[in-house]
Amino acid sequence: MPDPLAGLPPRFLRTPEAARFLGLSGRTLEKHRTYGTGPTYRKIGGRVIYALEDLKSWADRGAKKSTSDPGVGTVLPAKRTAAPSHVASPSYRR
Repeated sequence: MPDPLAGLPPRFLRTPEAARFLGLSGRTLEKHRTYGTGPTYRKIGGRVIYALEDLKSWADRGAKKSTSDPGVGTVLPAKRTAAPSHVASPSYRR
């Protein structure tokens, strides 16, 4: 079946549309953006937009065939991750 989007410029979605596309709440998608665990996004002026292709590839990272399938990647939860060990905590002087 031919791709109906072939030859057309990429379609971009704002946060509420992108969240609906992924089956998430807008707030969850915002948290993913804040924590760096979500799909790639772009800022145009003050607006955040997502390319359909980026949303699809991010969701595809979590594709599995069974519960024991390690898959190709992991879609992390929308939670703050621990700071990398190479980042020193700030020292405060008095």
